[in-house]
Amino acid sequence: MDINDFNNLPIPTNDYEQKAIDFCQKWLTGQREFVLKTSGSTGEPKSIVLTRNQMVASAKLTGKTFGLRAGDKALVCLNVDYIAGIMMLVRGMELGLKLTIVEPSGNPFQMINNQAFDFFAFVPLQIQNLLEDEKNKTILNCAKAIIVGGAAVNEVLEKEIQNLEVPVYSTYGMTETVSHIAIKRMNGANKSNNFNVLEGVKIGLDERNCLNIVAEASNNELIQTNDIVEILNENEFKLMGRFDNIINSGGVKIQLEKVEKLIENEIKILTLNRFFTYGIADKRLGQKLVLIVEGEEVKSEIKELFFKNIQSVLSKYEIPKDVYFVKSFIETQTGKIDKKAIIAHGFNGLDRTNK
Repeated sequence: MDINDFNNLPIPTNDYEQKAIDFCQKWLTGQREFVLKTSGSTGEPKSIVLTRNQMVASAKLTGKTFGLRAGDKALVCLNVDYIAGIMMLVRGMELGLKLTIVEPSGNPFQMINNQAFDFFAFVPLQIQNLLEDEKNKTILNCAKAIIVGGAAVNEVLEKEIQNLEVPVYSTYGMTETVSHIAIKRMNGANKSNNFNVLEGVKIGLDERNCLNIVAEASNNELIQTNDIVEILNENEFKLMGRFDNIINSGGVKIQLEKVEKLIENEIKILTLNRFFTYGIADKRLGQKLVLIVEGEEVKSEIKELFFKNIQSVLSKYEIPKDVYFVKSFIETQTGKIDKKAIIAHGFNGLDRTNK
């Protein structure tokens, strides 16, 4: 569905398009408050009330950051039930963009017939799938910018992104901050390992070294996160991991993101697919560190090679005690790995309690 004129909205052809049109109609008639759902990837999903002023401020800041102008074309391929998709619609209406709206899928180019766009917003799985087809790179390189959010970008995908000429940015944000408030360039001469906050955003730390944020998009109210960061200066921070992703295993605190980063190069021994670490209940340790891998279980000698290799990069406390295989990961509606659902659903595994 294409929207080239918000004064003349198209007739929706399916339920998803109807949902997008319904929101646009509410916005165009001046509705002042909107109830949005959080994704539930880091806790129980909840509803949050956002004001029109917050959303306008966020849209205008995105437009200024990426040089978006009236008439620019943007692809809306993120779920409009959630903040990332909704804000693409708001940017279209507030900045005068021409929007093409497609139902979210792993390959959002299936329905666009090689059209060129000025702005894309993807989750990592989408851009990963797109980069597998060489012809998609031509379409991507026509854009002014690509933003990638909703989940961490792994090392394999980041290497693939280096082959793109278009600026690609990892974003940091959440429903409470009305989408992104910081970006990190992932390719080109200005590539960075750190996030830079957008104009007008103020950052600080609580006693846990977790990030807090004040911005116009937050109604200038303080938003406290559970993300552990290192603040480098008033405009720049390094994301270390989530406070609720620290487990206590036998009295030793383990940051799950750190372990995942250290084994990222070796995980290809087991699979080229996704993985994550988790702390599950254990009578002896309290919490036991385990590795969950997407795909079919591999031969024992391959597992042995993997564990041998990671011993050189992990301390003995950081080595997973078990490795489990799941044929296909369960995802949230926003395309993130639903770790809690996967753990609750169960999996087949190999006992590694002596590791």
